[in-house]
Amino acid sequence: MARLSPGTGDNGVACGQEGGVTVREVAIFRRNLFKISEPFITQQGEQLRRYRALYLGRLRQGDKPAGVESSSFEDVAGRWSLPLAAWQMITRETRTFERLLDGRRPSLIHAHFGVDGVYALPLARRLGIPLVTTFHGFDATLSTPALMCSPDWAQYRVFRGRLAREGALFICVSAFIRDRVLAMGFPAARTRVHYIGVDCEAIRARDRAEETPTVLHVARLVEFKGTQYVIRAFAAAASERPEIRLVILGDGPLNRRLRSLAGSLGLDERVRFLGARPHAEVLGWMRKAAMLVLPSVRTRTGRAEGMGQVLLEAAASGVPVIGSRSGGIPESVVEGRTGFLVPERDPQALARRMIELVDDSTLRQRMGAEARAHVERNFDIRRQTETLESLYDAVLTN
Repeated sequence: MARLSPGTGDNGVACGQEGGVTVREVAIFRRNLFKISEPFITQQGEQLRRYRALYLGRLRQGDKPAGVESSSFEDVAGRWSLPLAAWQMITRETRTFERLLDGRRPSLIHAHFGVDGVYALPLARRLGIPLVTTFHGFDATLSTPALMCSPDWAQYRVFRGRLAREGALFICVSAFIRDRVLAMGFPAARTRVHYIGVDCEAIRARDRAEETPTVLHVARLVEFKGTQYVIRAFAAAASERPEIRLVILGDGPLNRRLRSLAGSLGLDERVRFLGARPHAEVLGWMRKAAMLVLPSVRTRTGRAEGMGQVLLEAAASGVPVIGSRSGGIPESVVEGRTGFLVPERDPQALARRMIELVDDSTLRQRMGAEARAHVERNFDIRRQTETLESLYDAVLTN
């Protein structure tokens, strides 16, 4: 979308004109902007047509995408941005965000993650505009003791009830997450399932000749992503099919422990830990993969997979997937058609499905084609974002 000069409507709301159509401004709120593990936030924002995105947060934790407009504490506080961010974490003050807006008044705020909704709520009240909050996963599943381990999350637990009462709309990335959000006391009438989707124009189905005997796992290296079960299953599968290799894209607190596990299973030459990689590079690896595997699990703290966006990206690439029957994953995988679902924490079942896909190129091709068609029908980001804009419209007319 073309860049716009921000203007102000009769009600003081920032807006602009494009092709004779009024384009409203939405402040997309994330405490830490542009994290490498969260490309889905900007992917959705880039698809807006009747709204213009301004990204608003405390700090930038990644590179700002080209053409994106953003404001964070670094823009007004320089070297004092970290202490100021810590103060805002404790107080939920709005003055710094108001200073960043410099008189602009977006039509609404869209906060990503429930924690961010709690921090955006005072600003929305101050500006007199609606707040939309998207729940993605941990914000709907973590137990209260787990939430109290982080100052940000503790504030979320304390003020979550106020968010439920005063927020205009609550969007859940899966039906599984909606059930969890309703169980926390959020109102059913204002709580909707809306899949973010994937860009089916940018992600094209790969050519069959691109495939290599690679098992791909893309995830933060944390317990609920189930990486240890990928490694254990791969060890069993590779003992029977020595031609396959495992590539792990992602980083996290379990990195050293998982590398040690791979070494103890004699997989040093067969497993590559490549760390967190840019989104374009992740998509490149998907095009080479024989399959993508995400056997997420529910942890003792309640953490579970909200949806498994990476499964949709692999499917859009024409790659069959293996996921676990956990969280929102079954909403993205059609068992036996676009991929396989296995029980949680079951490396033997996972290994059997890996071998089945390795052995049958016709099955891989068929599943990959069905996966692509499934995503085109149900998860295309352009149609999904049109629906999101309709949700914005409804919030503003109520």
